[in-house]
Amino acid sequence: MKFAQVSAFAAALLISGVALAEGGGDKTFENMMTSRDRSMELFVAKEQARNPVVVNEKKDDNTQNL
Repeated sequence: MKFAQVSAFAAALLISGVALAEGGGDKTFENMMTSRDRSMELFVAKEQARNPVVVNEKKDDNTQNL
């Protein structure tokens, strides 16, 4: 019976150690955030290079009030 208890305790420690082990998730998250930041920089640069959109404040008869 003691052997079974010791084996169960060792298995629990092994499983918890594997479950809590760092599997590279931090590196993956860091790469994802770096890629996101870079893509946002490219998007902003592309939007600033475009001609500005002119908003016409004047409404004609065909425009409905929303």
